[in-house]
Amino acid sequence: MQTLDALNTTLRSYLNPEQANHVNRAYFYAEQAHYGQRRRSGEPYVTHPLAVAGILADMHMDHQSLIAAMLHDVIEDTGIEKDAIGEQFGPTVAELVDGVSKLTQMEFQSLEEKQAENFQKMALAMAQDIRVILVKLADRLHNMRTLGVMPPEKRRRIARETLEIYSPIAMRLGMNSVRIEFEDLGFRALYPMRASRIETALRHARGHRKELVEKVRHQIEATLQQEGHDAAVLGREKHVYSIYKKMKSKRKSFSEIMDIYAFRIIVDSVDTCYRVLGCIHSLYKPIPGEFKDYIAIPKANGYQSLHTVLMGMHGVPVEVQIRTREMEDMANNGIAAHWLYKSDGQATQGSHARAREWVQGLLEMQQRAGNSLEFIESVKIDLFPDEIYVFTPKGRILELPRRATAVDFAYAVHTDVGNSCVACRINRQLAPLSEPLQSGQTVEILTSPGARPNPSWLDYAVTAKARSNIHHFLKYQTRDDSVALGRTLLDKGLSSFGSSLENLPEKKLRDFLAQQRYGSMDDMLVDVARGNRLPMFTAQQLLSSRDEGQPQQSDGAAQPVAICGTEGFMVCYARCCHPIPGDPIEGYLSLERVWSCIASAAITWWIYATTMSAVSRCAGMTQ
Repeated sequence: MQTLDALNTTLRSYLNPEQANHVNRAYFYAEQAHYGQRRRSGEPYVTHPLAVAGILADMHMDHQSLIAAMLHDVIEDTGIEKDAIGEQFGPTVAELVDGVSKLTQMEFQSLEEKQAENFQKMALAMAQDIRVILVKLADRLHNMRTLGVMPPEKRRRIARETLEIYSPIAMRLGMNSVRIEFEDLGFRALYPMRASRIETALRHARGHRKELVEKVRHQIEATLQQEGHDAAVLGREKHVYSIYKKMKSKRKSFSEIMDIYAFRIIVDSVDTCYRVLGCIHSLYKPIPGEFKDYIAIPKANGYQSLHTVLMGMHGVPVEVQIRTREMEDMANNGIAAHWLYKSDGQATQGSHARAREWVQGLLEMQQRAGNSLEFIESVKIDLFPDEIYVFTPKGRILELPRRATAVDFAYAVHTDVGNSCVACRINRQLAPLSEPLQSGQTVEILTSPGARPNPSWLDYAVTAKARSNIHHFLKYQTRDDSVALGRTLLDKGLSSFGSSLENLPEKKLRDFLAQQRYGSMDDMLVDVARGNRLPMFTAQQLLSSRDEGQPQQSDGAAQPVAICGTEGFMVCYARCCHPIPGDPIEGYLSLERVWSCIASAAITWWIYATTMSAVSRCAGMTQ
């Protein structure tokens, strides 16, 4: 358990006495505010904010963040208001505390909506001060460490939320140590049996691997000393949740995952990183295609390192990461390391600048989202990037998630470029907008002043920024624009069948609108423009719709109900039930049924042709 004396020992190592006194004063203020309150474990409540401040102190965060950590539950759980905190500790601390506090004064229809609103409020506060999310992550980390006292259902809900939201945020901000602890604690709470089995297997494997790991480490150290490099060589063990994810995604056994030995080499400079890489490649043969240079091209969260995989002794793969001490601190603490390495009051570049850019992107998504639930879904998409790196024609590097397309690239360059995009060139060759991009490609976007986002882009756009901007444009474009766009799209669909809207009889149009329950032609065109109706299938429906004077079948048998969206497909209705309009239904696409129908039609035509040929021969003989 964190104590005030232990915290002061850490504070004295990097804060001046006046700043440390402010943090101590915040502790006594919180102790008085939470007097009489206890946690579910029975401990005094003030032990929680003290532990949160201890987590931030280990990251060497500034004194204002530590004060906010001490007071982060005061507004929510006591009668003290934001203004009172501002008077005691200043407006900056009051804003930090308010940003971390949950929404307690509003009524929500569901728990999901409440969580989404809380996260949205926190994201807005992050845009003002990035330290809000660091205090929140430390708060969540201590809650996860003490999760065992919670009821099972609440424990699983908090663990799932941590794995879905807070762990990816920690990864996005480069805070690897926090992310690993989130994942392992969340995994143990969500799947205790699976975690226990993997931990047991890991302990056994560690004993069997120890001798070989030491041999490889001594060989690497000896080679580096021989070349005159002062480096620390550390064995790097996979954590439990990482092993579980790899076993699940790659469908491999535990022994196959653990067959890779991993080491981290810490050196003093970037130049030495590349020299050490040469030494390692001369010791063991590198495996082609497994080298990654994240120093020259850092990850989106500012992470920098050299990664390589070698074929070690006895044919065992050896994974090596090479980085400087500063890169090591950045990899573990991410944006929090900004406060450790800042000098002369100037913000360092790297992870802090990238984090600010990401938070500004969150703010833009929040402004374009229809509601908090839509916003948090966009954030989830944005939090799971498996990056690729592509280039603009001028050589600028852009990071995009895997499976990103030229549409995502266009919106990453600028929203206006995305909205006016009409085509693209990949490596100077014209390519479809839907083609997934690969690392190293150069992408050029062709634009037109009159172009607009196409609803079909939503089928292959993967970034949250692209999807939210497309949704925003389609949702808020004027009705007149929608009608004009819908008319153009429908005319193109009709032209494929040699027709146009002008050539369609007025009566047929009226009957079709009545059948589809549209009040006017403009209503249907708006649906076409917004992607609710496919232009080609709507055109086919219009051309094949029955005239009013055509006789209807009335043999007493029940007629199938038309299903919206199946236009142009062969539909076979099940005989077991008879839905009415409005009932939920399900269906599946069967290639077997399609080919059997084609074969049946071919056989029928062959029988018909054979019969007609025989009839013709008989008629000739009779004559």
